Amino acid sequence: MNINLLPWREARRLARKRAFHQSLVLSALLGVLIAFVIVLVLENLLANQLTRNTVLENEINKLDVRVKEIAALDEEIKLLKQRQESIKSLQAMRNQPVYLLDELVDLTPVGVILKSIKQSEMITVTGYAQSNARISEFLHNIDLKSHYLIKPTLLESKLTPYGQGKELRKLFEFTMTMTSLAQPQER
Repeated sequence: MNINLLPWREARRLARKRAFHQSLVLSALLGVLIAFVIVLVLENLLANQLTRNTVLENEINKLDVRVKEIAALDEEIKLLKQRQESIKSLQAMRNQPVYLLDELVDLTPVGVILKSIKQSEMITVTGYAQSNARISEFLHNIDLKSHYLIKPTLLESKLTPYGQGKELRKLFEFTMTMTSLAQPQER
C-alpha cells in the first residue's frame, strides 16, 4: 500500500488551472487565426470586386463614348431630314410660278388685261377690265375652274382712264388677292 501525503488536491487544481490557461491561449490563437483567414478572404473578395468594378467602369466609359456618338449621329440624321424636307418643299415650290401663270392664262376672260402679279404668302393681281361683269367672271373662273388658286377676293374696283390720245378709254382697274396651293389638285 502506498500512501501519498503530498497536497494532491492543490496539484490537481494547478494542473486544471494550467490546462484552462493553455486552452484559453489556444482558443485565443485559434480565434486570431480564424479572424486573420477571414480578413484575407474578405480582402481577396474586395480586390476581385474592385477589379470587376474597374472593368465595368471601363466598359461604361466606352459605352458612354458610343452613346455620345449615337446622339451626334441622331442629331445629324435629324438635320439631314430637315434638309431633305426643305429640298422637297423647294422642289414642290419650284413649279409654282409656272402653275400660276398657266392657271391665270386659262382663267382670264376676254376683256381683262392683267397689269401685275405679286406672289408672297398671298397672290395679288392687278389689272384692267372692260366692265365689272368681266371682273366678276374672272373671280367666278378662279373660284370654280382653278386647280391651283383658291379663295379669290376682290379688294378694289374703280373706273380709271387707260391709254393715250384717240385710244383713251375708261376701264375698271381692279385689285384682287388669292391663295395658291403647293401643288395643283384635280377637281
